[in-house]
Amino acid sequence: MKKILKYLGILIAIVVLGAGAFALYINIDGIPTYPKLVKDPGITIKGDSAMLENGERLASMLCVQCHLNRETGVLTGQYMPDVAQFGKTYSANITQDKTYGIGARTDGEILYLLRTGVKWNGDYLPPWMPKFVHMSDYDLQSVIWWLRSDDPRLKATPEAATKSQPNFLAKFLTHVAFKPLPYPDHEITAPDTSDHVAYGKYIVQGKIECWACHSASFKTLNIMEPGKTPGYMAGGNPIPNEEGKIIYSANLTPDDSTGIGKWTEEEFVKALRFGMRPDGTTNRYPMVPYSRMYDWEARAIFAYLKSLPPVHNPIQRTMNP
Repeated sequence: MKKILKYLGILIAIVVLGAGAFALYINIDGIPTYPKLVKDPGITIKGDSAMLENGERLASMLCVQCHLNRETGVLTGQYMPDVAQFGKTYSANITQDKTYGIGARTDGEILYLLRTGVKWNGDYLPPWMPKFVHMSDYDLQSVIWWLRSDDPRLKATPEAATKSQPNFLAKFLTHVAFKPLPYPDHEITAPDTSDHVAYGKYIVQGKIECWACHSASFKTLNIMEPGKTPGYMAGGNPIPNEEGKIIYSANLTPDDSTGIGKWTEEEFVKALRFGMRPDGTTNRYPMVPYSRMYDWEARAIFAYLKSLPPVHNPIQRTMNP
């Protein structure tokens, strides 16, 4: 018996030492890099005015929210309090500056980055930067076409973005869970807009990526198969607001008492586009009004959400002190 306990103690000590060594390695190594995966698909985007308009509208609901410097009105990056669970994080300079922004990058390099998470220098995008693996080619290329435009928010600005300080959780997840995604080997198209449920799903999972905030946690996202993410669309994701206070994302499943089961289509559209909830309260940061979203898009999202199985998940509405 003593020998068994002795060997068990040795085994436990080995496991503890191994775990400690692995944790030390992760903390020192930081977020992994993938220089061997760097690739330029060789795509040159040739858009038109309709594509530019589409790209600007999408970027206003995606890129601008995270990358706009509120003081200067230029996309040189900003502090991102809503992803504080991953450390002290800042978004990048995506202006047309060739040194500090993306002015020297090709369309293919940017497209590859947004699809896979791998930058032109081999760096891997951290967990707080979305990877648009499900967005249609047309929509994603529209965004890149807009990034090449003369929009004043994109004016070449030689300003280095503040370097993020990822914590151990961010480093750990990028070693064991979040990895570079495969670059698509086929054309990605959006569903027909006449199929409201299918198009609503496309908006939720690919176009705007509502699912990332409205599932249980950023830490357990299933990027390739969003519907398999724990707590998919049932909310509860703890997200700091601009003051650092924790709020929880809303349950958007059609549960009558804890979700949107009793909401009408009009009430949902009003909450999504203008921030006004049926009970008279307003949405809270980081849930901003999507005023640039078309009315029919909001209705398609509602149709998709109503098709989901209801999940009873009470969400704490009051902010923590």
